[in-house]
Amino acid sequence: MQGIQEYTKRLQAYTKLQIVEIADEKAPENLSDTERTLVKEKEGKRILAKVSDSEFLFALAIEGKNPSSEAFAKQIDQLTTQGKSKLTFVIGGSLGLSTEVLQRSNAQISFGKMTYPHQLMRLILIEQIYRAFRINRGEPYHK
Repeated sequence: MQGIQEYTKRLQAYTKLQIVEIADEKAPENLSDTERTLVKEKEGKRILAKVSDSEFLFALAIEGKNPSSEAFAKQIDQLTTQGKSKLTFVIGGSLGLSTEVLQRSNAQISFGKMTYPHQLMRLILIEQIYRAFRINRGEPYHK
């Protein structure tokens, strides 16, 4: 997606960014609650295998806090000031995140109650990360 590429390029001036994709677990349309849980657990294990203990993990979850751009920027600034320089953001699959991933997360954030396609959510997230760096440096940004 062109927007993701653009913000990835812009972020290079502020931080090192790595995007890691984990394949969705194959699942039929009509799953039982047990099957849904199993699919999320399988995806969760693959996600957690990519996350080290030293990473500060943000889980994107509908139930998470819904910060303003300024509050999100402040949180990132405080974390980096505290020496937590490796921040990881997890966007779940179509069924959401497993209990294990949510428990491992250090913070849960939400961008509203709506569900977004994965690529669109990635674009929204990366734009907000870019915006946070601009806010923290006192640089102009669109309000």
